[in-house]
Amino acid sequence: MIRPLLIAALLAATATTSAFAQGAPASAEQQLDALDARITRLEDLNAIERLQKAYGYFVDESQWTQLSELFSDDATLEIGGKGLFLGKARVLEYMQTAFGPDGAKDNVLAQHMQFQPIPDISADGKTGWVRSRAFVMSNAGWGLPLYENAYEKGTDGVWRISRLSGPFTMYTNWEGWGKNALNNTWPDKFEPAPDLPPSTVYLTYPAYYIAPFHYPNPVSGKVFVPGAAQAGAYHRPPGTAEEARALTVGRLVDGTQPIAEPPKD
Repeated sequence: MIRPLLIAALLAATATTSAFAQGAPASAEQQLDALDARITRLEDLNAIERLQKAYGYFVDESQWTQLSELFSDDATLEIGGKGLFLGKARVLEYMQTAFGPDGAKDNVLAQHMQFQPIPDISADGKTGWVRSRAFVMSNAGWGLPLYENAYEKGTDGVWRISRLSGPFTMYTNWEGWGKNALNNTWPDKFEPAPDLPPSTVYLTYPAYYIAPFHYPNPVSGKVFVPGAAQAGAYHRPPGTAEEARALTVGRLVDGTQPIAEPPKD
């Protein structure tokens, strides 16, 4: 019922403006198709942002089963430098083994607050990305992960997390980052063991790691490529002994993911 009314309205508008139009105007059907595409894109942008926010709230209350259901069957999860976990079942195993069974617990604080989301959708509407920050407070301390996540739209039209990647900018105990910034996590720090080693070796504060951007500059269209030198290149001033030792830690990779390109391996 709505589409015929829209067609009638568009035909009337087209007839009114045709005398002033240059060239052949788009048909009512073409205009409606374009409008449908714009609405679908806006709905998809909203859906992946809501999906990521739901992840944070499930973390708050240790709802690991609910959280795992946000992922696709073949999803990957990588938090800090722990390594890669492959598949929805392993996501659940990681959460329940590392952080205990489902359900909020007395005397346990876990707040996972998320900010600055930048969502994007591929041209074919099947893949999405979100870059966002989180501020995490827990009994163990507090930290600042930066997410560069990917999402896929299933044949059922439902969006799911296909890649969750959360490298930490800073992690510390309650004495504070200014006094006691801690090292990045590592694969054998706690159970369970990952399926694959970390995809990138990097250093947390007081060093820094620029997580590759999935999107180009929205104004210039240029892709920002972080430095691809060794991971410790900025740990101390160039030429110092500390910097020389840090250079052996590992290398950064060019993981930029421009919009409308398929995800890189």
